Amino acid sequence: MQLAAAQLGPHLQKGLRSLYTLHGDEPLLVQEAADAIRSAARAQGYGERTVHTVAGAHFDWSEVLIAGGSLSLFADKQLVEVRIPSGKPGKEGSPALQQLAESADGNDSTLTLVILPKLDNQTKKGAWFGALESHGVTIELPPVERAALTQWISQRLARNGQRVVQGDEGQRTLQFFADRVEGNLLAAHQEIQKLGLLYPQGELSFEQVEGAVLNVARYDVFKLSEAVLAGQVARVQRMLDGLKAEGEAAVLVHYTLSEDIRALKRVKDSMAEGRPLPVALREQRVWGLKERLFERVLPRMSTTGLDNLLHSAHLVDGIVKGLKAPGWPADGWQALHRLAFALCSECAAPATAAKGHRG
Repeated sequence: MQLAAAQLGPHLQKGLRSLYTLHGDEPLLVQEAADAIRSAARAQGYGERTVHTVAGAHFDWSEVLIAGGSLSLFADKQLVEVRIPSGKPGKEGSPALQQLAESADGNDSTLTLVILPKLDNQTKKGAWFGALESHGVTIELPPVERAALTQWISQRLARNGQRVVQGDEGQRTLQFFADRVEGNLLAAHQEIQKLGLLYPQGELSFEQVEGAVLNVARYDVFKLSEAVLAGQVARVQRMLDGLKAEGEAAVLVHYTLSEDIRALKRVKDSMAEGRPLPVALREQRVWGLKERLFERVLPRMSTTGLDNLLHSAHLVDGIVKGLKAPGWPADGWQALHRLAFALCSECAAPATAAKGHRG
């Protein structure tokens, strides 16, 4: 049985199942969901807790099976927690998890909690995950994306009895907050708790939030790709500065940008040959959010503009590896800024005015 994260609280109020599986890469959300299950278990008399962390190919699954099938020595009920940080239970783990899931049916003395990282679709189709899903409750805990982050912050502030002022100032405050904590939800949670300690319940001004919230954002190159394709110039600037400060390799950032440019060019060429955009995207294996972004920007991009971007990407490839190019900054990060902004400009340009210029 699948359950959305928001449904967990009401579900636990109605009663506990004997098997829960949490999977996701956001530590805060996984931690909160696990804590909610543990708290409900304690309230229902599960007084003993054992934790088993699956590490290495030679992990002894018999200990988990014995724990799951045995009665508690010190309490009437027990909580058995199985953590699999790699998301791969291995050859012995797969049948063990299936056995554990099957034994959970009708087991009122043991509650089993399995904690996994984000799983790909192929793993979710595996027999062991299917058994966990069939015999218990599975909850996926995806990260909070940037577009939803301001609403998440607002909801968390409300738990403190706090809120931003209404109107444009309040939205500016939430956007400022989100910019400072993007990609670091645990830090966002900590900053919200800090605001609860610093200020009383009620409205928070922009100045109060600005003075309290640290710049703890974390960025990754995949989010940079999304920001560039969305034409978000200010966000791209922050992300590039953040990636540089975090020590990210310039060649990796260049690879991400140039791959997007090459993919856009391939799809555009395919469309020029008469293929409809959806077919061209599918042939070039462009899926998910990137597919939606490509659908939005490709009609406004010219073939000449893409050719120029491809030429610029070739020049920047040499710059980040120590070479020089006439008319370009010698510093690799400055060159990456110029390339990213050129692509960003093409993606943000009106459809009727998509023109290329050689970088």
